[in-house]
Amino acid sequence: MSSTAEIVLAPGDFEFVEAPMRLRTLLGSCVAITLWHPGRRFGAMCHYMLPTRGPARAGLPPDGRYADEAIDLFLAGVGRRSTRLQEYQAKVFGGGEQFGPGGRRAELGVPARNVDAGLRLLREHHVTVSARHVGGSGPRQIAFDLATGVVWHRHGDDLDPAGRLA
Repeated sequence: MSSTAEIVLAPGDFEFVEAPMRLRTLLGSCVAITLWHPGRRFGAMCHYMLPTRGPARAGLPPDGRYADEAIDLFLAGVGRRSTRLQEYQAKVFGGGEQFGPGGRRAELGVPARNVDAGLRLLREHHVTVSARHVGGSGPRQIAFDLATGVVWHRHGDDLDPAGRLA
């Protein structure tokens, strides 16, 4: 990868930027969604931790820690750029179990619920997911290049040497 400027997202972060820029994050049970507009070469990435905060949300601004509110942040960014959400390519990553099949939090199903929430919300907004690498176990590192729309990922030993998703 080149010397493109990067922004590293922490859990709960959301960024909407244009090329040349790279967005990077490290995921465990959290999920990242990337959106890229191929014609205008800008896009966004979120790193959410939970599907929703539920009724406690009433009256508060959107918070990127929650899938449903991260979608609100995407919608706001898309609107500010006078585009439509359906013009973007979406990719979804993460939702890996971090405590093993019998781990102390496995019964909560947070990773699977995170993945399900993101995919459901994108479907509800008629956004096609062009690539995904979700579930399983262990962490993932991803880097999203806004100039090309390419997302590189690392997840254990089960990926190709380039770690590239189209």
